[in-house]
Amino acid sequence: MPGKNKREIDVEHTMEKFGLYQVVQYFLICLPPMFITMYNVNYIFVVGEVNYRCRIPECDTSTGYPEYKPSWWPDKHIDRCKKPKFTGGACTKQSFSDDLEECTDWVYETNETVITELDLACHPWKSNMIGAVHNVGLSIAWLASGYLADRFGRKPTLILCGIFGGIGIFKVFTTSYIVYIILEFLEGTIGGGTYTSAMVLMIEIGGVDNRVLAGVIFSYAVYLGETLFALVAMFLPYWKTLVLIIYSPVITFVLLFFLIKESPRWQLLVNETDKAKHSLLHIAKVNKININKDKLLNMSPENLRKEFKMDTYQKRESFGAVVRSSEMRKRTLVAGFCKFTSGFVYYGLMVNSVFLPGNKYTNFMLATVMSYPGEFMSLYLMNKYGRKFPLIYGFLLCGVLCSACGAVPEEYKDVKVVLFLLGKLIVSVCFTGVITYTMELFPTSVRGTMLGVCSVCAGIGSVLAPLTPILNEVSIILPPLIFGATALVSGVLLTRTPETKGAPLMDTIEQLDRTYGQRSSTRR
Repeated sequence: MPGKNKREIDVEHTMEKFGLYQVVQYFLICLPPMFITMYNVNYIFVVGEVNYRCRIPECDTSTGYPEYKPSWWPDKHIDRCKKPKFTGGACTKQSFSDDLEECTDWVYETNETVITELDLACHPWKSNMIGAVHNVGLSIAWLASGYLADRFGRKPTLILCGIFGGIGIFKVFTTSYIVYIILEFLEGTIGGGTYTSAMVLMIEIGGVDNRVLAGVIFSYAVYLGETLFALVAMFLPYWKTLVLIIYSPVITFVLLFFLIKESPRWQLLVNETDKAKHSLLHIAKVNKININKDKLLNMSPENLRKEFKMDTYQKRESFGAVVRSSEMRKRTLVAGFCKFTSGFVYYGLMVNSVFLPGNKYTNFMLATVMSYPGEFMSLYLMNKYGRKFPLIYGFLLCGVLCSACGAVPEEYKDVKVVLFLLGKLIVSVCFTGVITYTMELFPTSVRGTMLGVCSVCAGIGSVLAPLTPILNEVSIILPPLIFGATALVSGVLLTRTPETKGAPLMDTIEQLDRTYGQRSSTRR
């Protein structure tokens, strides 16, 4: 048979070939993160600003919803949180004095966003709090899901977080701000777990040469979710219709229990040896790889773990082992700050994109589209030149571009937009690169947990990002300068960590300390 003429592959190299198995699994794994991304950015439009004015009880008495721009409204500019004092008589422009009164009721231009539904006029902190609370939930999810992925498996964590992350669909049935914000928090806390578990699973079922590709594919799933959301929002601006459309497909995620496969590496680490053997045989069959099946089936758990260089692993390592290792402390600090920077700058530029001149949907989509070429750049640079140096130069360049965008005078709008988009392009390269680099820095025994820790840092950045427009009231150059300074610091910190291109994935902290401790001793 043709298969017998193929060169026999060692068991430990079963997952090195990128074949049909990885293609199908990557596609299925990316579905939950793609939809969860829509949930994570929905507040940008669902809680979008709308025009409103104070209601005048004496004049807004017509049947139906009052007109936002009635013919009798005074021509002079009036603070929309104040109302002109009505002097009596017929409602005309001359029926109001120059005195202003406190406003307690409002008329909205449209009902397209939740601002109208929850009557949030003149309470900007409440609308900003929705996005901030969602991102706080994401931070908790990234931390908790890392532990859950290490403890209970990558597959169940991914699918269950994807299914229950759809709890946000119940937002369409509430008229209470408190209930709405609780649902927003739960949505982020549960659904955000798909990111950590999906990325860990994609890294572990691929080979050494495909790690960057896995990161790029995962990032494209995120960007595709953002772009699809912008398209849906453009044609279905009414917030309830938008929410129902993007959340409804979540019910189909139940089918993923039968389609997505668990990571053989994780199965070996938790002593599910028989399941790991079955997974490896399935991968070999789908990818048409010739391995010694009898040898694999007859291998003892100890020998199979030794094949994958896991022979020193005895039990799941705790966070205490991370703290005791100087190498792990250093990597956590650098990776955590870089993840913070990628989240802070990426989402900061995304949020600020809707304030650019022009249509907000087009601007948002343009900002997401700029991420696509960034992934090709990341794939090429990190495969050709390694992980470390493209990230160093990328963060440094991003810092320069953001700072330059802030320094350019306002009258040069085209130059500012170009610098803004170039900064978004470069931070997209770093966003993907940091995901892959972080995955490679940490050993398998704590990879999910440490990715969760670093993702919390990214979550803190994403929580702070929506607040940066407030700084415009102090100075319009502050947000881009802060973005730039943060990126520059990340570029400097990355000089303290090792290159991981082509290096084998470490499976334990002990293995990592032994390898890099010997290197340090040799240098001394």
